[in-house]
Amino acid sequence: MKSNAQRARTAIKNGIILAGTATVLLLSRGASAQPLSHAANPVPGAKSHFARFYTNRIHYLLAGRGTQTVVFIHGWSGNSGFWREQVPALADKAKLILIDLPGHGRSDKPHTDYTMDYFARGVLAVMRDARVRKATLIGHSMGVPVICRVQALAPDKVAALVAVDGLLRRPPFKPEESEKYLAPYQMPDFSGHVTNFIYSMFPAASSHPLRDRVLAEVMATPPYVMSSAMNGMFATNQPAWDVHDVKVPVLVLNAPNPRWNAEYEAYARALSPKTDYRVLEGTGHCLMLEKPAEFNAVLLDMLQKFDLVKK
Repeated sequence: MKSNAQRARTAIKNGIILAGTATVLLLSRGASAQPLSHAANPVPGAKSHFARFYTNRIHYLLAGRGTQTVVFIHGWSGNSGFWREQVPALADKAKLILIDLPGHGRSDKPHTDYTMDYFARGVLAVMRDARVRKATLIGHSMGVPVICRVQALAPDKVAALVAVDGLLRRPPFKPEESEKYLAPYQMPDFSGHVTNFIYSMFPAASSHPLRDRVLAEVMATPPYVMSSAMNGMFATNQPAWDVHDVKVPVLVLNAPNPRWNAEYEAYARALSPKTDYRVLEGTGHCLMLEKPAEFNAVLLDMLQKFDLVKK
């Protein structure tokens, strides 16, 4: 009989969980390491702001300077602090906005449906508040569906799409497959369902301190937000986030994984006449945190290739 860890690895290979949708997810509630965003401001030098979003507020950090803007969008159960390592590398190249998606970080956490469109409209609310006309959108894991929906809702606001270890298309779930996958997340306590799976993302002993910091962060997200956001990604009654007829650059930066096969790379490269597709070797799903120097160098090269930030 397969162990939970073996099942998780099989799920990764089969692309069932895909694109790290469970990215830095939720694990044991006993994680006690220092969180990534323990401080009120998780990014030294960045200024904290709040944008009005319906009757709620969205928290975001503003850093850097320049005529161009880069917006960073975290994955499922993450927060703006997951991008803290990228700020020093880009602060003199562009204006930087790091968003706590609704329900996450220091943003308000109403009881509502956390769909990809809800998140996307939250991103647009932040851009309005920051007086940004157009920006390069960088999404990690669930953040990729979010930036794709921003592109669908307001293409004139998007200068480029950058997918970091996240899917640029929704998995072709049948309704019954979707329901089966989402069922555990409707249970009162679903943390055990993903514990071994998430631990499998950090197999090396050297990554365990980072793993524990990530766990402390994701467990700060309310379970009702986690559950609703997962449903917002995979429920078949929600709009797919596949992008079509994109004229702006589409850049992909992934960690090595069987799900990023030749067919997917061909799909991604065909989305726009301006594409770049790269894999950062020796990293896992949280590549921007695991190897920030290498990640930043590749990201900066990709952005400068298409004149999206200052050279």
